[in-house]
This record gives sequence, C-alpha cells and structure tokens, in this order.
Amino acid sequence: MDDDTNLPAERDGERTPLSPRKTFVLKRAKDAAAPNFKIRYADELNAAQLAVVETIEGPILVIAGAGTGKTRTLVYRVARMIEMGIPPGHVLLLTFTRKSSQEMLRRAAMLVGPRAEQVEGGTFHSFANHTLRKYATRLGYQSSFNILDQGDCEDVVNLLRTRMGFEAKKRRFPRKQTIVSIISSSINRMTPLREIVEADYPQYRNEIEEIETLARAYQEYKRAHDLMDYDDLLVNMVLLLEKNEDVRERLSDIHRYIMVDEYQDTNKLQHEIVHRLAGTRRNVMVVGDDSQSIYSFRGANFRNIMDFPDHFPGTSVITLEENYRSTQPILSFTNEVLRGAVEKYEKNLFTRRVGGDLPMLVSTANETLQSQFLVQRVLELREEGIELNDIAILFRSSFHSFDLEIELNKANIPYVKMGGFKFIETAHVKDLVAHLRVLHNVRDVVSWNRILLLLEGVGPRGSQKVIDGIIDGRITLTAAGVAAAQSISGNQAVARLFDTLHHLADDAMPLPERVDQLVAYYRPVLKRKYDDYTKRVKDVEMFAEIAGRYRSLNSFLSDMALEPPNESVADLGETGSEDEKLILSTIHSAKGLEWNSVFLIWALDGFFPAARSSGSHESIEEERRMMYVATTRAKDRLAISYPVNIYDRESGSVLSKPSRFIEGISEEIAERWVVQEE
Repeated sequence: MDDDTNLPAERDGERTPLSPRKTFVLKRAKDAAAPNFKIRYADELNAAQLAVVETIEGPILVIAGAGTGKTRTLVYRVARMIEMGIPPGHVLLLTFTRKSSQEMLRRAAMLVGPRAEQVEGGTFHSFANHTLRKYATRLGYQSSFNILDQGDCEDVVNLLRTRMGFEAKKRRFPRKQTIVSIISSSINRMTPLREIVEADYPQYRNEIEEIETLARAYQEYKRAHDLMDYDDLLVNMVLLLEKNEDVRERLSDIHRYIMVDEYQDTNKLQHEIVHRLAGTRRNVMVVGDDSQSIYSFRGANFRNIMDFPDHFPGTSVITLEENYRSTQPILSFTNEVLRGAVEKYEKNLFTRRVGGDLPMLVSTANETLQSQFLVQRVLELREEGIELNDIAILFRSSFHSFDLEIELNKANIPYVKMGGFKFIETAHVKDLVAHLRVLHNVRDVVSWNRILLLLEGVGPRGSQKVIDGIIDGRITLTAAGVAAAQSISGNQAVARLFDTLHHLADDAMPLPERVDQLVAYYRPVLKRKYDDYTKRVKDVEMFAEIAGRYRSLNSFLSDMALEPPNESVADLGETGSEDEKLILSTIHSAKGLEWNSVFLIWALDGFFPAARSSGSHESIEEERRMMYVATTRAKDRLAISYPVNIYDRESGSVLSKPSRFIEGISEEIAERWVVQEE
C-alpha cells in the first residue's frame, strides 16, 4: 500500500508502534529456490535431450530421429518431474505396448526411487479400459462390461452371419476374419466401410450392403450384451470426453502432464483422446519421428504428428539429431534418402563415432546372383566374427525373400523370418507344390488330399474316394483316367483338375511352361479360397519366376523340400550359440530393432517403391520413409542390392532401374558395386 496517510505521523528521530523497521520481500513463484536435483542432468544428456527434459509446461513436440536416445530422454523427463515435486499421479505416460511403459517407469525408479512407478503408464487401450470402468454408465454400459478379443469378435460375427442367412448365399460371402478386419479398418481409419471394401476387398463390391447390415448388427449385439471390442474402447473413450464436460475436466485435472510415445503411429481416435485430455493446461508432450510413420495400413495417421503444432498453438518443437547407433557414413546415406521427402520436419542425423565404411549399392544381373551375393557376404561376415543373429536381411514385402530362402537352405545357413511366412510355409505355395508333387509321384496321398480339398463340392469323403481310385489304379493321369475321375467323383471340378494334370504330366513340356499352366489353373482357386487373394498373387508370380529357372521338376521339388537345419552353421567358428540364426525381416517388423550389419534387398523401382504405390503421392512418401527405417537399423555395415532386367508379370514390363530413393546418391555417399560370377 503506497498511501500511508492513515498511519500515525513520525516525529524526527522517533518511531511509532506501526513504523516499518525491516522489509521482508516475498518472492514470486518463478523466483523460488530450484529443487535440489539428485541427478546431474546436464552430464547425462546431450543439449537437445536436456531441453526436452527441462521443458515441462506447455505443448511440446519432440522429433526423435532414429537411434537418438528417445527412450532415455523420456525416462529422465519422468525422473525430473518427480524430483520437481510433481505428484506422480498427475503424470500420464501413453505408449504402444505395456512392456514399453513398464520398462520406462522401472528405469525412472532406478534413478529417483519407487515414486516414479506410481506414474500412470500404459497403452491407449488399457487407459481407456481403466477410465471407462469408472464412467461406463454415462455411456449406457455397466462397469462390468466384458472385452472381446480377436477370436471373440470373429465368433460373434460368425453367429450373426449364420443367423442372418448370409452363409446360405449362393455367391461367396467374406469369412468372419475378413468381416472383422473390414469393420476394424473402418473404425481406426475413420473411413466409411464402403470405401474400405472398395479399396482393400474389391471382390466383395456386390456384397457391400450385406456387409454394412452385418456391421450394424454386430454393433447392436455388442451393445445389447454389454460388450466392447478393442476398437470400442477408443471410440467410447472419445465419446465420454466429448459428451461429458465434467468428466473431461475431472480427468484433465488428474492427468495434468501427458506424455505420448511413438506419436507418428497414432490413429485419429488416439489423437482425439490426447487433444481432449490436454484441456486448458495443454501440458502435453508427444515424441515421435515423422520419418518413421509407416503404418497407415493399420490406421496410423501421418497428419497427427505433422499437424500437432496447428492443434496446439505455441508448441515448442525440439529435434533430437545425435545418433548413438550408426556410423556417420550410414547416417549420411539416410539423410540423403530423406532429402527428397516432400513433407517433413528438418533433421540431420550425426554421430560422434569415428570411422566406418561407406554403404554399398550393389547391382546384380538377376535375382539369383543377388541371393548368391548375400549368401557369400553372410558367410564372410560370420568368419570375421559377426554372429548370424547380428546380421539382418530386410525387404519391402514378404515374397521378396523367397529366392533367397532357397539359396540359404542350399548353403545350410539357419535363419528366422520376421513378418510373413517362410516361402514354403505359405498355404498358397503349398497348394502349388502339392500339384507338382503328384505329377512327380502319383501315389503322394498327402498332396492329393490337399489339392482335392481345394475343389468346390469335395469334402474328406469325396477326397478319399478319389484317392482310393488312384491307389488301386482306376484313376491315372491319362485321358482315360480323367474320365474315370469324373465318373467316380461325379464332380466337374475334379474332372477339370485331372484334365489339367493330364496335360501337365507331359515330361517333354519345359518346366516353366508347365508351371505357367498350373498357375493359370490355380488363379481361380486362389481367388475363391482366400479373401486376400490380391496380396497372394505376387507370391504366386514369384513362385513361377523361381520355378522357371529350373530345368527339371525333380531338382525344383528337392530344393523346395529343403528345410533350414536346427543347429548352427558348421565350420564358422565357435563364437555363436546353438540358436544362432540369420535374421530375415520385413521392414515393418524390423522397426525399433538394430543389427551390426544390414542388407536391404530388391531396391528396384517397381518393387521398392511398389508399383501399386506409384499412383499416390502419400503412398510414395510412406515408401520413402520405409527406406529410411530400413537403413537406420544398421550399426556398422549397410548394403543395398537390386537385380536388374526383372520381368514384372503384373505390369508386363521389364524393371531395370534402382529405387528412385537411391538412384541419385553420389559416390561420395555410397560405393557402387556390380556382382559378377567367376
């Protein structure tokens, strides 16, 4: 108070009882003494990581390049918040796996004690489940609602499909697994179900109305029986926050500090949950790498991370660029791959590691030479002391490794495949092989049973009747045998099968021609049997390509029958364990992992990026990000190979150019190699 006219007047040299003697200044909150931090954060983190850890208030977007210590940064940020005195119950950590959040909080507890483990951490689904249990009645559910897993969802759909008479339709109706997948994709992408069917399952265009009717019945059934599936947890969480302002405010008051990991992988529903939970405090930090957004097929929305500053005005953007995994030559290569990206957050990965070989760009005349090059290099690296399980061969699509798998089997190199089945384990490849096996050995009962059960109108009894005719000699692969097969089975599809096999039994016909005719016969079977036949067609084409390189049916079937040995590679040193195996993986399955040496194969335009992506700008950009993810898995060695002059059956063209993502890379950044035979 400046006006002191009401205070008693002071005489010179005298003080009244109310005269001020000493002044005590109350400090503002921001001038208060800093917490006495136990951890020396500046010694444990680089400058960018420290900036993330020290920025607690307001919206923050952390762009964490590959291998830049993202998890470490999150752990130290949790620890600092605890040291600052923020109640752990006010902190919410959302990750994509429960294991991930538990590991982060465990590590934070090692730094600052058990209070860190009181932070609420988990997946979006577990958080939604926990919250909806408290407020279920707001949405018309009981708090004891049950959650359906994938199998439960399929069982409900199957029940409704039968009840509604769709099973009895003359034309084929999607399987229960396909229906569940269509419904889930529609919800996660927030896209009309009709558009999902048109784009991913065009063979069911005529069934769209029935599928929509079944989807509505599925939702009504769940509601009537107090059930939620995984997608419902997110949908209902958004509805709860949207329609209940008091609940939203209460939850925002509890969860005052929100952290989200892998934000580039969130879908629209998850983004909506974060946006509404942040409330007026807006203390939300999301961590991710726009350049690792490669899961659009699962509903992940690239726009979530790109538009975050628009949704949260005043966002602080902090970029982690110092890499702790790879050599600088590898990072320079990955930076070059990203340089052509149309939309991105700028980053330039670097490392303090010294040295390192330039990445290799390897051209081969055909895919066989590519596979032989890989086998030789793997064996050389193993002799140098690099264990097989520290070597990875990555590819865009599962079928890209089929030729390589045959060469690895020949060389007795054990391997494990992540993402997709091994070539000879896929059902459709087994179907084709079974047809060829009965040509080679007409008494192969197991193969006969497999191919007969593929036919419409043939069950176990019908199959056995035909097999009995084959065993006793009444049915053969001759013209007379075809007539006998039709007579015994009374089935036109059986007659068509034997007519096809009769023509293919001509040993004078070159194997490539026999396989092409078999594939032509099998395509309608593939389309009828598998809902996702469009994805399997590439496997069938690759099968024909591989078979076309063999002169005899016997040698092809022998190589197809080879299985990787269970033991380690012989004579390659004693450093490996008995379980040591080479890693084969799709890029999607490799995300988040690292290996000493990485080979990326089939970097051929038309294969990578895939030809089907060329019509969409968004798809091409996602393919570029896949290249970035693949190349940043390598710690010490990186090689990218591509065969040239490859005939693509789908497009009818010859593919001969390296991937557009690597075509212009200079020799200062990558060495160019050509593989030649001795």
